[in-house]
Amino acid sequence: MSDVNVIKLINKIRDACASIGCSKNLDLPQIVVMGEQSSGKSSVLERIVQRDFLPRGSGIITRCPLILELITLDSEKDNCYVEFLHLPHQRFYDFNQVKKEIISETNRIAGTNKGISKNPIHLKIYSVNVLNLTLIDLPGLTKFPLGDQPQDISTQINNLVFDYIAKPSSIILAVTPANVDLANSDSLKLARQVDPTGQRTIAVLTKLDLMDAGTNALNILTEKSFRSLFKLGVIGVVNRSQQDILVDKPMDVAIKSEQLFFENHPSYRAIAEKCGSTYLIKHLNHILIDHIKEKLPDLRSKLSTLIGQTQHELTQYGDPAFVGIMHQGSLILKLLTMFSNEFVSSIDGTSSEMSTKELAGGARIYFIFNSIFGNAIDDIQPCANLSDADIRTAIRNSLGSRCSLFIPEIAFDLLVRPQIKLLETPCLRCVDLVYEELLKICLNTCSNNNKEMARFPKLHTKMIEVVSDLLHEQLLPTTQYIESLISTECAYINTNHPDFPNISDVLLDIQKKYNCKERERDREKKRIKNTSNNRRMIRQRDLVINSQSIAQQNDPVSPLSPSQPYRNPSRSMSISSINSFDTTSSLPLREPFSNLLFGGGSSSNNKSFLSKTEHTAIKPTGLSQLLITGNGGLMTEQQYHVSKTTSISVTSLPNKEINIHDDERDEKIIELIRYLIIAYFNIVQKTIKDIVPKAIMHLMVNFTKETVHNRLVSCLYREDLFKDLLKEDTVIASERERCKRRIIFYS
Repeated sequence: MSDVNVIKLINKIRDACASIGCSKNLDLPQIVVMGEQSSGKSSVLERIVQRDFLPRGSGIITRCPLILELITLDSEKDNCYVEFLHLPHQRFYDFNQVKKEIISETNRIAGTNKGISKNPIHLKIYSVNVLNLTLIDLPGLTKFPLGDQPQDISTQINNLVFDYIAKPSSIILAVTPANVDLANSDSLKLARQVDPTGQRTIAVLTKLDLMDAGTNALNILTEKSFRSLFKLGVIGVVNRSQQDILVDKPMDVAIKSEQLFFENHPSYRAIAEKCGSTYLIKHLNHILIDHIKEKLPDLRSKLSTLIGQTQHELTQYGDPAFVGIMHQGSLILKLLTMFSNEFVSSIDGTSSEMSTKELAGGARIYFIFNSIFGNAIDDIQPCANLSDADIRTAIRNSLGSRCSLFIPEIAFDLLVRPQIKLLETPCLRCVDLVYEELLKICLNTCSNNNKEMARFPKLHTKMIEVVSDLLHEQLLPTTQYIESLISTECAYINTNHPDFPNISDVLLDIQKKYNCKERERDREKKRIKNTSNNRRMIRQRDLVINSQSIAQQNDPVSPLSPSQPYRNPSRSMSISSINSFDTTSSLPLREPFSNLLFGGGSSSNNKSFLSKTEHTAIKPTGLSQLLITGNGGLMTEQQYHVSKTTSISVTSLPNKEINIHDDERDEKIIELIRYLIIAYFNIVQKTIKDIVPKAIMHLMVNFTKETVHNRLVSCLYREDLFKDLLKEDTVIASERERCKRRIIFYS
């Protein structure tokens, strides 16, 4: 293949890729032109084309990639003209019109707000003065936004340029001015990032004529150290000045001026033949041809791969020609079977399209059973909503007007049933979650990657409706069955369950606990009693001393002497008699726990105790008519008589000791019933936690799996529905045609 045909082949492939939308799939050899704003990049391109065709102005003018295909005309009689890919069969001979069309298309693609776009503009330039080349002009690099440019314009441009120059088959043409330190050149820095060895980078130095007097770029153009950074060479050019552009200096005159500059310059005359635009064009042509030849084997291999991928995609779109009712019926039956198989495999976890990023299908149902439902059941506290008052009230109400001789079983039944009912809400919620998950599986079945199913959106919608109706039909019986499970557990409280605790063992445990509490309470009472007795002794002693002191003051001839204190037995009370007084000595012994629970013991003991404590009088001997009260305090005799005449009968008040027995008995019964409620609730909880997932799997999941195919066939496999169900999506039809064009193009 000749050198010219090689470039033409690549241009043909590029045009075809742009027309069928597969340009991103192929990495075609091309020369990418990049540079900073005001670096002379546009002038370099115009010098290569030898035409003034690029828009100029302040700010960013090139706001989207501009793909330039330079095609050499064989005859000098043909005029130079331009064709745009978006305007087929339309030629532009006036290059001022070319500028306007570039501006118009740029505004259409990138908008009028000075933003940029990745969508390119394709144009072909036919001329006898150009060599076959393909150049891509990119927006100039900038650091700061100007005017109404976006604030992140610098980042946008860098990302766009990076996408093009990072492709391995792109030749990088980095334009930088010679009057700026190369170490500060953004274009060279960016080129080094993607091509650190410089294997596919060529540097172009502009503005050599604008360098300060006494300076030159000869060392950059000739030294091996710089050429090692840019293996494809460093070439210097002299563009038209701004004044030349304003006066519209002819391009051929400008090229001659450039040639004279290098030939006459004392520093560059020795390398004049390797400088200038003419040398740059020839050099780029050779580089591109060699690069294309190098990349052709890889390009053929990639084309073969793309052909196979496109053919596979085309088979998924299916054949649009349907011949007769029989063919339509077989196609629908095939799609129904495909849908049902995919639905079942998603639940079983055998689908080939299963996600690896998140739980899906049957795995989510398992998660609902074991995590969501299991945790919800375990979080229910069986007696969290039952206070001691509630249990006590239930016990009293269950007895009615009868006495309590035994543990009230009716109260236990009355209290445990509402606690079992607490399990119903998470069970019904589990049914709803599984139903929603099955619906989600149905919606996702054959909808993501199966293009053959996507061809017929109406058929797919109908299949989803049929399966949704099937699931909804099973929702009600499943819910009713779960409700019946809870009702069954509430209907009969089976205290003969093997896991239900032995009542005697529970009584022993509670008795042991209360014995420990009683011992602790007795120790505390003894400590308080000792402390109180000590205080009474101190107070009595102080009263005696004070009384003696008063008597001594009233009787100056006192028989008292410092060594022998006087004692008056009629006016003092012995300390031993005070210590021997114990208001609790007449209390009866505590009843055993079995008597408290089962109503044992005799009330005559309480009655005798009441009569004894009520009629027993304590004859206090007082000092100055001071009397000892029942709680160990002192009061005057007058206060004693007043309290005696105004006191209420003991029998008319609630007996504190009887209340102690009643409260203690209630407390033990409450604790016993609470323990039994928790034990029985745990039994039911374990049963429900096991049986509910099984019931849902049987009534909803497995039933749907087994009947989904038959339901789809019975509802949709009907000849009167074939035509309507097999209406093809227009988007799929266009995609099929695009795949066909790709295969023709790749072949």
